[in-house]
Amino acid sequence: MTNQVTSPGSGRLLSLIRAMEGAPVLVIGDVMLDRFIYGSVDRISPESPVPVLNIKREDTMLGGAGNALSSLAGLKADCRFISLAGDDAEGVQLKACVEALGITADDLIIDENRPTTVKTRFLAGHQQLLRADFEKKQALPALLEQQVIAAIEKRMEGVKAVLVSDYGKGLLTRPVLQAVMSAAKAKDIPVIVDPKGFDYTIYAGASAVTPNKKELAEATGGMAVDSDSDVMAAASSLMNKAGISCVFATRSQDGISVVRQGREADTLHLRAKPLEVFDVSGAGDVVIATITAAMAAGGSFEEAGVLANFAGGIAVSKVGTTPIRADELVEAITHEGDKGLAGSGIICAEDQWEQALEHIRRWRARGLKVGFTNGCFDILHAGHTGYLAQARSSCDRLIVGLNTDASVRTLKGPERPVHDESARATVLAALSSVDMVVLFGGAEGDKDQTAIKLLQALQPDLYMKGGDYTPEQIPETPTVRSYGGDVKVLSLFEGHSTTGSIQKMRA
Repeated sequence: MTNQVTSPGSGRLLSLIRAMEGAPVLVIGDVMLDRFIYGSVDRISPESPVPVLNIKREDTMLGGAGNALSSLAGLKADCRFISLAGDDAEGVQLKACVEALGITADDLIIDENRPTTVKTRFLAGHQQLLRADFEKKQALPALLEQQVIAAIEKRMEGVKAVLVSDYGKGLLTRPVLQAVMSAAKAKDIPVIVDPKGFDYTIYAGASAVTPNKKELAEATGGMAVDSDSDVMAAASSLMNKAGISCVFATRSQDGISVVRQGREADTLHLRAKPLEVFDVSGAGDVVIATITAAMAAGGSFEEAGVLANFAGGIAVSKVGTTPIRADELVEAITHEGDKGLAGSGIICAEDQWEQALEHIRRWRARGLKVGFTNGCFDILHAGHTGYLAQARSSCDRLIVGLNTDASVRTLKGPERPVHDESARATVLAALSSVDMVVLFGGAEGDKDQTAIKLLQALQPDLYMKGGDYTPEQIPETPTVRSYGGDVKVLSLFEGHSTTGSIQKMRA
């Protein structure tokens, strides 16, 4: 079918992204912790024919409704959050994760009769071996149900859009959903639902739902969802049956279809952006977060769909349930997907270590070995380039930790650096041997100018340092070995130094 709706231009989309900042959004749904445990398999257990995973590191992040919340925070929306957790250590950790986003956890309601939902994935290299779920699915007791409804009525004030994330864990009972729809309707606030199950009548009154192909087929009694016309017909049937205004049908490699009730002829079929797929975990949460933020910013259904299509392409290029960020959307729209999200020449400032970690996760998902070295690299000379080429030969991807200007002054004196950190990072990133440059360093006068904190954050597989000493003499070695990394001492190229270059210029 030929689209009857014109897709918004990039100027309008970029304006919407800017308008998302500070847009008030209410998120209500099932939250959980996602754990990723990484290691290697070198042998089979003698007890039974199963692989033995030698664990090296662990990542923990918000999942479920928490993943949507993280993406909304990344899009700089002003979030309010209502959810449920257990009275346990995982619940405390979950609350800390919410607050780390700068979002209050006052409405994270504690249910003493259920554990906090935790999903743990065990990976060897880039291969997932097992997922273990720790949860208890049960409907809310009446007392907690009233507490949730009271929180909804309180937090709805001043909101511009509501995101409902249903993972079927028991929070979103029919009375709770009715309370959401009623409170939102009274204030003319759009409600966007990530649905669960076959009966969508429980979401009656919602502005939109975001089923994938499988969910759309199941919710319509097995209707076909293969072609554009199939999806449009199934979505139309669902809207008429359930009393919903719009369907954002997410169709994997076929993109997203935006179907509006009574305007099926204007259906917008948005094709997926051609990005490399690493992991589809959490992509649906990224899509609904982007739709909700766009509508809170005053966007139309079609504009929200276009932005969500870009966001979905970015989400599947990441590893794990990693949220979207506003600058990634801007980058994707500006370059229309022509520029890859990973590759050489990446520069990350001191406040972008999390972005650096996302690139590292993508590299590891491809089975690549990540190496790291660090230094001031003030005036780049042949000794530097030879050393970096040597370091790159020991790994598949090389990260250079670059001391900030303040750090260099502390180490080298007030007349250094000769070139500022931006210039030094740009020159390093242009080298074929360098895949990423990450700035680090203590404040001026700080005694600790080592790369220990950065290594703790990025956890590269191999740490390299040039010199004539042993690994045990390097202050970063205990940190690297604590998470299972290796340390390697490389030879320096004699006769070259920045100090020597400066002395020659002065002479």
